[in-house]
Amino acid sequence: MMRGELLERISVDPNICHGKPCFKGTRVMLSIVLDSLAEGSTPEEILRDYPTLKPEDIQAALVYVAYECVCPDPIGHSGSDRRKVSIGERG
Repeated sequence: MMRGELLERISVDPNICHGKPCFKGTRVMLSIVLDSLAEGSTPEEILRDYPTLKPEDIQAALVYVAYECVCPDPIGHSGSDRRKVSIGERG
């Protein structure tokens, strides 16, 4: 999958998970997957623990974080100005 396709798997909606980035169609926040990876969990373990996720979601989380390091606020909105948006919509 291309980077843009992976980022489309992530959404930020102020009505879901308090506006934290999560995987589209779930209430699983990216931070859960990233924390699990940082603690040494394998992608297979994460997928077993969160059966709604797909392998591409783990890759999407890494792409999102890498992009955020280069471009803070990767969706281009700040604080209360955030709206429901898919990261891939950035253009």
